[in-house]
Amino acid sequence: MPINIPDGLPAKKILHEERIFALEEEVAERQEIRPLRVAILNLMPTKIETETQILRLISKSPLQVSCDFMRVSTHEATHVSQDHLVKFYDTFDSFADKNYDGLIITGAPVEQMDFEDVDYWDELCGIIDWSQEHVLSTMYLCWGAMAGLWHLYRIPKKQLGSKLFGVFPQRLCDEYNFLTNGFDEVHYMPHSRHAAIDTNELARHPELHVLSEGFTSGPAIIATADFHEVYVTGHFEYGRDTLSDEFWRDFHKGLPIRLPENYFPDDNPESQPIFTWRAHANLLYRNWLNWVYQMTPYDLDLIPQTIRQLHADADGMVDKF
Repeated sequence: MPINIPDGLPAKKILHEERIFALEEEVAERQEIRPLRVAILNLMPTKIETETQILRLISKSPLQVSCDFMRVSTHEATHVSQDHLVKFYDTFDSFADKNYDGLIITGAPVEQMDFEDVDYWDELCGIIDWSQEHVLSTMYLCWGAMAGLWHLYRIPKKQLGSKLFGVFPQRLCDEYNFLTNGFDEVHYMPHSRHAAIDTNELARHPELHVLSEGFTSGPAIIATADFHEVYVTGHFEYGRDTLSDEFWRDFHKGLPIRLPENYFPDDNPESQPIFTWRAHANLLYRNWLNWVYQMTPYDLDLIPQTIRQLHADADGMVDKF
């Protein structure tokens, strides 16, 4: 099934060129089916690029998915036109009284700042609190994952001695988990960050399960037993050239930047990078949407009740062990 996107979204042209079928709202409304409703809180400055990357992954599911874009009101975006934001994005006020099957909270290039110093931190905490009652499953990406773990569990991030930059192997920790069903024992994930989760503090929370991790990059995919929260510390959504674009951007600015690891063939930045993470990225999002589809009620008004039942079932499983 296709994804439903707002009429005129720039990502539509790119997706069609990639032979991905995207319905616009007018056509989707004529189909007698309830699509999964997914909200995307896009905190990245490169709004259009991030929209396209995430929609590309969502589109690989056989399910019909309708996507709404959310932005914070306490931060002024400077890398995208105000017209684009007004046309395709709504602030949290428009979402507060709604329920959603899924929510994706992206990363942001602020991992070197204290959480409380980020200008939209209080607003983000309010959105995370809202999602606990109104969203069946929330996927947090990169800095978004660090922010969610800090706000909900007080698991701090720690600054790295140097930027973690490249594509790193991740070892599968639970081959029978629904979310990583079909994963190879080793998969690859792009990372581009200056901070990491404090793994000592993470270990104090048995309710959080590490599904894959890397010796260099640390935990890659973390989830609660009921998948109400899914944390992805890297960037599965990145395209083939995203790290290359980042490298050359900083290089031409004269900023200190080293080659991304395990990315360019023979470490030659003039060579086309090898796309080693695409299959597992598609699989993670497909598994996530499949689980949401199987667990979510048809009536969106029943999502808070369903969340409470899933929590109770997960707690009961823990008690048995």
